[in-house]
Amino acid sequence: MSNVENISVKELDEQIAKIADGDKSALAVLYNCISVSVYSYALSVLKNRSDAEDVLQDTLLEIWRSAPGYKQMGKPIAWVITIARSLCLMNLRRKNRFSDEPFETAVYMPENEGLTCEDKIVIRTCMETLGDVEREIVIMHAVSGLKHREISEVLKMPLSTVLSKYNRAIKKLRKTLSDD
Repeated sequence: MSNVENISVKELDEQIAKIADGDKSALAVLYNCISVSVYSYALSVLKNRSDAEDVLQDTLLEIWRSAPGYKQMGKPIAWVITIARSLCLMNLRRKNRFSDEPFETAVYMPENEGLTCEDKIVIRTCMETLGDVEREIVIMHAVSGLKHREISEVLKMPLSTVLSKYNRAIKKLRKTLSDD
């Protein structure tokens, strides 16, 4: 699970305020809180570990640059994921322009989660049954802890569409698990 659950929204807002003041140690604290969420999200979109790592690092750089303009509205993770999403989309556009290399299928699972190899295979198989947007929504909700309303704002989709796609994805995951 994400380290985001171990820190409150207020504490995340405080870290971003410290970053805006040039506090590098606050950036390290924020990194520890958001790295799993951002990396998992980027990997679900880009399907390439190296590109996801680049997006994670670029997200931190963009947070450092953008922190002075951050407005505390109680949604710091949504703000961070919005930055990551923008960087993912730029990465995809650049790849589509300059490369025909196929994407690798990848779903990030932290090593310390106590998952067996069999568990990881099952999770990967299940996630592969989802469409890109469905996978994106499930990752944002399950790993990053975003509420459906926040996902709606990040993806610029109606809330009803996000809920529908999320429910459809969960049904697909249940069906895949029950078929095995």
